[in-house]
Amino acid sequence: MKLKLQFLLLFLLPITMVKAATIITDAGTGITGTVIDSVSQKPVDYATVSVFDQASNKVVNGTVTATDGKFTIDKLPAGTYRIRINFMGYANKTIANIKVESGMLKLGRILLSPDSKLLKEVQVTGKKALIEEKIDRTVYNAENDLTARGGDATDVMKRVPMVSVDLDGNVSVRGSSNIKVLINGKPSAMASASVSDALKQIPADLIKSVEVITSPSAKYDAEGSGGIINIILKQNTLQGLTLNLNAAAGTRGADLGLNGGYKTGKLTFSLGGFGRTGYNIPGEFNNSQTVTSLTNGDALQTTQSANTHNKYLFARYNAGLDYDISAHNSLSLGVVFGANNHPTVQDNFLTNSYLNDVLTGSSLQKNNITNNSNSVDATLTYTLTGKKPDREFSFLTEYSQNNRHNNFESIFLDQTDGASTGGLKNNNNSVNKELTLEADYQTPLAKNQLLEFGAKDIVRTVTSNYTYLSAADGSLDYQPVSSASLSNAFNYKQNVASGYVSFTFNPFKNYTIKAGTRYEYTSISADFQSGQAVNIPDYGILVPSLNISKKFDNGDMIKLGYNRRIQRPSIEFLNPNIQASNALNITSGNPGLQPEFTNNFELAYSTNIKSNHFNISAFMRNTNDAIQTIRSSSGDTIKTSYQNLGKQNAYGMSLSANLTLTSKLSLNGGLDMYYLDLDNQDPDPLFRASNHGWVANYRIFGSYDLSDKYSVQAFAFRRSRQIQLQGYQGSFGVYNLSFNRKFANKKGSIGIGADNFLTNGFRIPTVVNSGNINQNAVNIMHNRSIELTFTYKFGGLSAEKPKKPKKAINNDDLKEGSSNNNNN
Repeated sequence: MKLKLQFLLLFLLPITMVKAATIITDAGTGITGTVIDSVSQKPVDYATVSVFDQASNKVVNGTVTATDGKFTIDKLPAGTYRIRINFMGYANKTIANIKVESGMLKLGRILLSPDSKLLKEVQVTGKKALIEEKIDRTVYNAENDLTARGGDATDVMKRVPMVSVDLDGNVSVRGSSNIKVLINGKPSAMASASVSDALKQIPADLIKSVEVITSPSAKYDAEGSGGIINIILKQNTLQGLTLNLNAAAGTRGADLGLNGGYKTGKLTFSLGGFGRTGYNIPGEFNNSQTVTSLTNGDALQTTQSANTHNKYLFARYNAGLDYDISAHNSLSLGVVFGANNHPTVQDNFLTNSYLNDVLTGSSLQKNNITNNSNSVDATLTYTLTGKKPDREFSFLTEYSQNNRHNNFESIFLDQTDGASTGGLKNNNNSVNKELTLEADYQTPLAKNQLLEFGAKDIVRTVTSNYTYLSAADGSLDYQPVSSASLSNAFNYKQNVASGYVSFTFNPFKNYTIKAGTRYEYTSISADFQSGQAVNIPDYGILVPSLNISKKFDNGDMIKLGYNRRIQRPSIEFLNPNIQASNALNITSGNPGLQPEFTNNFELAYSTNIKSNHFNISAFMRNTNDAIQTIRSSSGDTIKTSYQNLGKQNAYGMSLSANLTLTSKLSLNGGLDMYYLDLDNQDPDPLFRASNHGWVANYRIFGSYDLSDKYSVQAFAFRRSRQIQLQGYQGSFGVYNLSFNRKFANKKGSIGIGADNFLTNGFRIPTVVNSGNINQNAVNIMHNRSIELTFTYKFGGLSAEKPKKPKKAINNDDLKEGSSNNNNN
């Protein structure tokens, strides 16, 4: 009944405002304030504010809050009024006996509480919607998802609208893997080296929400044609001492996390650590490939098979200090350490070679593949706020370093007794250093107008030292291989200087426009230790962006966005080291790669029907000079590298629904579908390749509260066949069921979850057809698991007025992805 009255008020409000206009006489008096969510401390945009005459109880005027939660009702005659603020999902807020005499009466911050019961120690049981729409992003509130607990950020990403995750943890948005991942708005050298590895180091229990920014404004770096993913971690905004314990153990992995915080006066300290280990993860690998000779037409055929054993150990440690120098000055210091060890063993790697279907040779080997890294990120931020709301200056600096070891060892074995007969080893050690300086300023110019501008400089230095060693006998006494192409050092230096300006304003009621432009100039130098220089020209780019949204009185929103993006190749694509753990499928980077440029268009509409939320969006993405995978052959060996060739066009749509069927049962589902058109435009007819087709991803998430203490949640995700330039990768699906019990006044919880409990393993085929190459590979992963989880919160808290969120550096400027490695 309350909901129906709210909708009725929204439709009647314009009529009552017209009637009230006849009694408005004084343009100099009125009421202004800001509506804030009492739980998240974020502005509540487009809440309805109604003004009633205190004596007659008649509606006098009204409005809706802007995107920053502010509202202004002017031209009120002197008198005594009562205001009522309401918005779907919140309890109505009424303030009575407001006396307006002359000028604008400032009500300040007005807290709007979720429509839920308050518990002890300032705890709130009300759940925010799983999906929220903003002018330039979609927000997924991951803290409501029990099925991901005990996992990591990769498990959370599978539930986020428009996001797809493969079995290796590689993330894409609407089919594009050219994205940037930020943590609390900050970049990470760990993520610059490998997004998939970085996500595995972040525990799901610490993630508050995930923002998918599909139409970034000019304030963000121009990098990332697919957009930006910003992971917001839970932060303590209460006074006192807290300590959170998270632990899980299962048949495939275990983790342990401790995170604490202490807030006293002007100082806030935080310290945390998380470790996750994976074990007992068997798999299988099969490969069949045919290379047809271009000279005589002979068919060189190869079959391969192996048993794989995976394990990993990830860790993340953080320390922070925030100091409020004064009411308008604050200083923040943060340090994050990360570590990643991910060895893979391939046993009984059997290779059979054929010439025109006649067996010509056979070999047996064991491969040890190492993928280890460690990283450090240190940030220092100074923020100065003005007495005028929304006026702010910030200066930010950050140093990041990632050390990575991507090595392999192939031990050749005698097929009769299994004794070693020799070996081949590759050591590839890389260091990625970044120093970033950034200054930002924002100021309101007039009512509902915000001007932002700033400058930024990123100095990046990357070094890759790679060495091949060989052993001629079973003693495995390795000796370096003397070859500039196999043992060398690649040095890459990049400087990106940029400046931007952005303007946000509300030209009409319920309309918001955010327009801006950004200019980036990139200078590059690269060379090899052997003395060979790589000629990569400097370049500049102007990046415009435009976002327009309209919020209807019933809460619906429509938004339109355009932006131009750039994608610079990361060290993964540039590194010329030859990765040959599988001697018949080798991969190397191309140090001469240029950036690719993308135009993005988006149209989205979101609506609320009772307590249910729906969103539909359409998008188009055009990429020129796209970095494409190129496969060539040498004998029976397939060589994979990268070139700036051709174009990529994607046209698609996304659907999502957040349904609250009862007070205890909620469902969330989504569909991302797009048509992909790929063409490398290679002038050589032999290697000219194109492909096109539909790609779709589906997800569904359900939660049911059995009681105040018991709940059950389920999740399922399926990714369809992925279109690639020279073939495709097969589909797969994952699902999870979890049961949770809360205790000790909800300070603690214990749960049990099962992943893929009806499926023994997944078979993921990869098919490649290119010129004279035909390849069929299958990876099999056994990931059925059962896991127990435990969490507990220590410490007594008292409420504290939160301070303004800190600024953060956003280095969104590297193309990320993974090599097409079909031998894992």
